[in-house]
Amino acid sequence: MVASIPILDQCSLSRTQENTITVEALSSYLSRNKNLVFPHRHSFYQLLLFTQGGGTHAIDFETFDIVPWQIYMMLPGQIHRWDFEGDMDGFIVNFQPDFFHTFLLRPEYLHQFSFFSGLIKDQVFDISPELQNEVVRLFQELLRTGDLDFAKITLLYLFRTLEKRPVLQDKSESAVYNHTLLRNFMSLIESNYRTLRLPKDYAKLLFITPNHLNALVKESIGLSAGELIRNRVLLEAKRLLVIQDYSISEIAYGLNFNDNSYFTKFFKKNEGITPEEFRKKHI
Repeated sequence: MVASIPILDQCSLSRTQENTITVEALSSYLSRNKNLVFPHRHSFYQLLLFTQGGGTHAIDFETFDIVPWQIYMMLPGQIHRWDFEGDMDGFIVNFQPDFFHTFLLRPEYLHQFSFFSGLIKDQVFDISPELQNEVVRLFQELLRTGDLDFAKITLLYLFRTLEKRPVLQDKSESAVYNHTLLRNFMSLIESNYRTLRLPKDYAKLLFITPNHLNALVKESIGLSAGELIRNRVLLEAKRLLVIQDYSISEIAYGLNFNDNSYFTKFFKKNEGITPEEFRKKHI
């Protein structure tokens, strides 16, 4: 079902280097993609910096007001759409999930950056005035280069610069362990949310107790482990509901619900409206 959702997968630095990375001034990108206003998802990461303009930008049905000096990091598979107002400018970087795989000894290195957490609240943030010049310089370096290795180095340095924004960064051994455990839990959810719905199933895979898992998630993001699992199922349901090709029954079956009524009850309990009402609201 996922493959039928509108996906954009063009991502290249030049005509001779396909499926890697593309970097553009936002104004130039938008002039070539004037009709790209419908909800869609990417097969790649997308990093946006707005330096001018306004409007709204929605990621997985959560809407944000666009303001200058704001960063958006979109992950592969997320549905987003924008509605711009005024003259827009800034930078846009698209890169494939395997862009760094031959460059980093540990591909999971990227997981240390908060904006790769998969939590939307970490994917949208403002650039502080003291970092604005440095961030623009790095985007301009990316814009100028045609060398893949230099682009990788520059993009990693940009990530490290962005992570310098004011956040709680506890580097103690226990904090690092908990962060790794949370990342592993979220990765397992992403791979198994259609079939594994109980915290105890994930706790077993992580070799910890359900109580330990629940306490970790609660302390880290303020939700229970069960809520995090249900939220992922609910998100995929929303993504599929905006595609008119699928009936409610097909979506329920694809998400491994026993029947349509059980899916409807689950959706209404967690979203407050029925799947049909959600579809009418967003299509």
